[in-house]
Amino acid sequence: MKLHTLAVAVTMGLMTTSVLASEDVAALEQRINALEQRVVQTEQISTEANEKASSFEFHGYARSGLLINDDLNGATGTGPYMTAAGAIGAPVGRLGVEDDHYVEANLIHKRFADDGSSALFRIMLADSTETNNEWTASESQLNVRQVYSELNRLSMFSESEAFSEATFWAGKRFDRDNFDIHFFDSDIVFLSGTGAGVYDVQMSDNWKANFSIYGRDFGEIDSSSTDVENYIATMNNRIGPWQVMLSGMTSADNDNRLNGAAESGVHAMFAYHGDNFFGLSEGFSKTGMLVGSGLGAELKGIGSNGDLLDDAKAVRLFSYGVTRIGDNWRLAPALMAEHSQDRLKKNDEFTWASLNVRLAQEFTENFEMVYEGSLQYMDLDNSTEQASGGFYKATVAPTLKLSTSNGFFDRPELRFAVSYVDWSEDLNGYSISTEADAATMGEGGEVLFALQMETWF
Repeated sequence: MKLHTLAVAVTMGLMTTSVLASEDVAALEQRINALEQRVVQTEQISTEANEKASSFEFHGYARSGLLINDDLNGATGTGPYMTAAGAIGAPVGRLGVEDDHYVEANLIHKRFADDGSSALFRIMLADSTETNNEWTASESQLNVRQVYSELNRLSMFSESEAFSEATFWAGKRFDRDNFDIHFFDSDIVFLSGTGAGVYDVQMSDNWKANFSIYGRDFGEIDSSSTDVENYIATMNNRIGPWQVMLSGMTSADNDNRLNGAAESGVHAMFAYHGDNFFGLSEGFSKTGMLVGSGLGAELKGIGSNGDLLDDAKAVRLFSYGVTRIGDNWRLAPALMAEHSQDRLKKNDEFTWASLNVRLAQEFTENFEMVYEGSLQYMDLDNSTEQASGGFYKATVAPTLKLSTSNGFFDRPELRFAVSYVDWSEDLNGYSISTEADAATMGEGGEVLFALQMETWF
């Protein structure tokens, strides 16, 4: 009897468990169905968000400072191109000699599609003034320096090995792959204007190329009011650390605008981008050569000078780098040198070389002493007068910043600087050209005091 009762109890328990298990399974299935619906809804929302996805960015650069000479007057005629050779693109170290107020504001809108493609629009506003007053409209140079759009990774090229990662663009812009020596405030190469092109065409596993056509204005021909434009076609190649940039240009009727001016030109740059400091230590370095003829003899601003003669020729060498020398010292040497001839007049000849060394000594996370020495040699012959000699500058600049350990390129910086500048007497009063508005050098031997801020982001 007891066994029968036990059996009945076990049987009823199993039936109850079975009923409960069935109810749990049904509830679980309902929950799974609800979760699947939520996943579908989430995917739909995500797809709609991707289709409408966009972002807005704001980037900028600015410098502003007060420059005082040793007579307690506002210093004039200073800056990285203050020497006689500055008129042909020869810079000196910028620290402590800039007195302008320059600002750039970049507004960027990006749009993203769910297939991986994207679009970009950029507008860049810039202004530069010399006055220290708060109202500057009378001398403002406010300008739209860039306005262009890009399309990246278009789906129509997704199966193309060459164009699947390419970026197409059109408008007025600075070329994306321009680069400079910051300590000179000088671009190594600066290609700009209005045109169109394509970046990052994959030529092979280790070779990418950019192709572009830019137009630049030289002015008008008085007799017909014809706009004289220079058209620049460029192929810019990156093969590992090597860069080979080739440009050809043509400007019909430029000779009619200015008698003897070139109507075509070629330009080439060969550069090596090192990921260390000349193989000696950590940091980076860049070294190379630029050559050009005709309109291409303006080596930095490609195709920007319409006054060059057809026979103009120029070659420029450059090298610079950044490294640490000890726990709290940084070093940044820079060298540029150029020789050109038949530039603006037949038989003119210009040779110059600029050496600059910037040192930074970190005292705390927010304070450092910055030292800069600059030497420029020039041998100038504008076919009517000759001069040769040197320019010298030494600067000491106590500097405040958020993080000295972040290196030379962390901003903002707040500086006080004292500089001494001098040059050879033979260069006093020399001008590259005989034109009335040509820059001339006065007398050297001057102490300059500077207060300046500089920032970018």
